[in-house]
Amino acid sequence: MTLLLSLTITLALPADQAELVEVRRIWNEGEHNAFTDLIRFKDRWLCTFREGQGHVSPDGALRVIASEDGEQWKSIALVTSDTADLRDPKLCLTPDGRLMLTGAAAHNNPGDKPRHQTMAWFSDDGETWDGPHPIGDRGFWLWRVTWHEGVPYSVGYSTGAERTSRVARLYRGVDGAADQFEPLVETLFEGGEPSEATLRFLPSGEALCLLRRDGAEPSAQLGRSTAPFTEWSWTDLGVRVGGPDFIRLPDDRLIAVVRLYDGGARTSVCELDAESGSLTELLELPSGGDTSYAGLVWHEGQLWISYYSSHEGRTSIYLARVTLG
Repeated sequence: MTLLLSLTITLALPADQAELVEVRRIWNEGEHNAFTDLIRFKDRWLCTFREGQGHVSPDGALRVIASEDGEQWKSIALVTSDTADLRDPKLCLTPDGRLMLTGAAAHNNPGDKPRHQTMAWFSDDGETWDGPHPIGDRGFWLWRVTWHEGVPYSVGYSTGAERTSRVARLYRGVDGAADQFEPLVETLFEGGEPSEATLRFLPSGEALCLLRRDGAEPSAQLGRSTAPFTEWSWTDLGVRVGGPDFIRLPDDRLIAVVRLYDGGARTSVCELDAESGSLTELLELPSGGDTSYAGLVWHEGQLWISYYSSHEGRTSIYLARVTLG
């Protein structure tokens, strides 16, 4: 099905910050459409997200839609479960050129504890998926997989214990395997309810981790490490975020897209300075309410951003294009 409704907005900002070239609504067929990711694969765009009756509901499924031009989209896959709410899908490429889709299965049977098991599926075309393959420990939510030198890494956070006892754990693929993960750092971060995290590896070999932390004093954390990535230093960024994702631009700047809370929930493009330990808002995307969870791709001099928002009523999936001066 191709969505006909779209919204286009152009917003001029100082050239040394960010400019919103366009934003369009690309999907709102589900009752609740949320938690996105975006990838460019074989000369077309793929966007994945969760569909369900609500923000949390037992029928959560992972939809994949595709587009040749970023304007006209069609559904090419729907990954479902008879026993679990599937949540927070993420896409990446394996070294052998396959698509890897990950998400958490929140089991609906109250007796299935710990409730969460991270799953992976694999595809050559984005339409037919092999899986699910359980990855990581049950009770740990591996939120996003990032590959480095042929090895997959992911930060998982514990979901089975009390929130105040939550810890983050660093995983890596066993001998580079995409469907077998083992702990590399048992306790990567603890205190203040750590959860969603994105890892990126710089050309220097340094690893960076942008980590959501809630709790009584919610504030994002920036972790830094070098190979073998067993020792980490952490900086408190002093700002609360949700759904953290970030990307390195060709000029080495780090750009994050997160949910910000001060002054009202919104999805914003921010500059991340690893040296000073700061996160600076550059551009607020059209958004509000239930929103964020972006996917990021740098393509032909622009940052393409998938995200979701409820600012127009029903939670819908949006695609924005942004230039950065």
